[in-house]
Amino acid sequence: MSTIFVTNEQLYKQVIEPIGSASSFVWIGTADIKDLHVHHKNKVQSFLSVLDSLLKKKVAIRLLHAKEPGVNFRKSFDKYPLLWDTMERQLCPRVHFKHIIIDGKFAYSGSANLTGAGLGIKSPNTRNFESGFITTDPEVVQAIMKQFDEVWMGKFCKECKRK
Repeated sequence: MSTIFVTNEQLYKQVIEPIGSASSFVWIGTADIKDLHVHHKNKVQSFLSVLDSLLKKKVAIRLLHAKEPGVNFRKSFDKYPLLWDTMERQLCPRVHFKHIIIDGKFAYSGSANLTGAGLGIKSPNTRNFESGFITTDPEVVQAIMKQFDEVWMGKFCKECKRK
C-alpha cells in the first residue's frame, strides 16, 4: 500500500504510462479532454491509440468528461473505429474531478485534465503546473472508484439542476 504525491512532468510517467499495462479496465474522469499525445509503440501518437490498443486486448474503458471535446480530438477519434463501438463514454457537465483508475488496483486523483498541458508529453515550459496523488492503497482506490461510479451510474441525475 502506498500513496505518492506527484507534480508536473512526473504525472506523465506516473499516471499516463501505467495505463498501457492495464489488463482489466481503465476509468478516466476529467473536466476537459483534448487530443493529448504520448509515446506509444516507439513514436509519438494520440493517446487514443493507447486506448484503441487496450480495447483490442479486451480491456474495458470508461471515459467520463464534462464537455464535448474539440475538433482535434474528434478527428483523432474518427481514426479508431473500435473506440466508437467499444469504449464507454458519458458526458456530465458537473464533472470537475480528475481520476484515473486502472484495474481497481491503482488510482490517480488530482488537478490535471486529460490534455497535453495537463498529462501529455508537453515540455516543462509549456505544460500546466499540476499535482495529484497516485495510490495503490485499496481503501483509497475504492473511495475514488466509488465517486466515479456514483456519477457514472447517474446517482445525482434526478436532482441535478443542469441538463
